[in-house]
Amino acid sequence: MSQELLTQPVLVKYLRRLDDQVSGGTRFYLVGECSLVLEGWREWTDQIIYTLDGDNESSAIERVGKEMGIPALFEPPKEIVPLPAGWESRARPWETENLTQLSVFHFDPYSTAFRLIARGDEPDYFVVIAFLEHRWIELEEMDRKLADLLPQFTAETIQQDPAEFRRKYKGLRQLWKSVSAAA
Repeated sequence: MSQELLTQPVLVKYLRRLDDQVSGGTRFYLVGECSLVLEGWREWTDQIIYTLDGDNESSAIERVGKEMGIPALFEPPKEIVPLPAGWESRARPWETENLTQLSVFHFDPYSTAFRLIARGDEPDYFVVIAFLEHRWIELEEMDRKLADLLPQFTAETIQQDPAEFRRKYKGLRQLWKSVSAAA
């Protein structure tokens, strides 16, 4: 099956199918751009990026993705950047659909933002900007969380020079300033 464009209706269909395939209590976390699509803030994306509590459902996730032609990439943010304290409690539940087995969450927006900034691609910055625009994150709170995290940042923990991360973060702040001033 060819890859289907991942729009909000397609993503909802995927989650319904996945709900039929998993055991009860499965916590499925969307990471990044696919959260924007599910919330209706972006038209489409080309893949689902997700993480789970545990890995007991990865075969169902792969199977449903393959059946629907949707690439699903397992990417736990904690393997890319240290996560700010309390990240578990900041996951945002998605409660639009009545799913019976699957609990869908948007992974902690602050952790996701730091992960995307570390990657540093322009489209990643616009995901963070969307989080700021929709008040999922606040810049001042990001500054506080980053101050706590910076001592943990090494080339090994964020897979880049920590000074490079600081430059990327400064670039995001400048972009946000110009976007919010234009609005």
